[in-house]
Amino acid sequence: MRILVVDVGGSSVKLAIPGTRWRARVRSGRHLTAARMVARVRAAVGKRRIDRVALGYPGPVVDGRVAQEPVNLGPGWVGFDFETAFGAPVKIVNNAAMQALGAYEGGTMLFLGLGTGLGSTLVVDGVLVPMELGHLPYRGRYTFEDCVGHRGRVRQGLARWRADVADVVARLRAALQVRHVVLGGGATRGLRTWPEGATPAPDDAAVRGGERLWDREARPAAGPRPRRKRTRPA
Repeated sequence: MRILVVDVGGSSVKLAIPGTRWRARVRSGRHLTAARMVARVRAAVGKRRIDRVALGYPGPVVDGRVAQEPVNLGPGWVGFDFETAFGAPVKIVNNAAMQALGAYEGGTMLFLGLGTGLGSTLVVDGVLVPMELGHLPYRGRYTFEDCVGHRGRVRQGLARWRADVADVVARLRAALQVRHVVLGGGATRGLRTWPEGATPAPDDAAVRGGERLWDREARPAAGPRPRRKRTRPA
């Protein structure tokens, strides 16, 4: 089964086909609509055979469907028929959730994606819990995303941005009571040291996560199932 992994970000859309060396990027940005994204992706894929699509979307996804228009992209995502546009079955999750699934190795893990904005997902015993922590208030009129996303880095400078990343990681670790935090996204290249309790995501986390969406055998185990008590017949 050939899976196309599509990781939609604010600056680029990353493409990969697990099991092959093929990787590509297409342009993103504030004018990227869903239709334009699909057209650019299909042009990049060319005549390569695609059986399934795993789509990581930068916003809320409910019951496998885009639930809200993106903050940093163009309109037209809610209600868009991705399966018809791609010509293949499509599974959609939040892009941070897809990377989290690829980085997950067990237990309870918080994934934070540092990029144009701030993606966030909690994984508990193999169960994905997508979140929108980036829009929570932080420092008066600002949000977490305003300070540790791209805009915060430009506005405050690199040193203050690094301090904010460390502070946000510490706050969320304490609030969610998790020991393990994984940081992903292109902006992590700007970190000198990793905040306490945080480790970098694998480079191929999104690719692995997209593959795991379709391959149940590759999904992390949710732990042993409780045994059912057998009742003796009366």
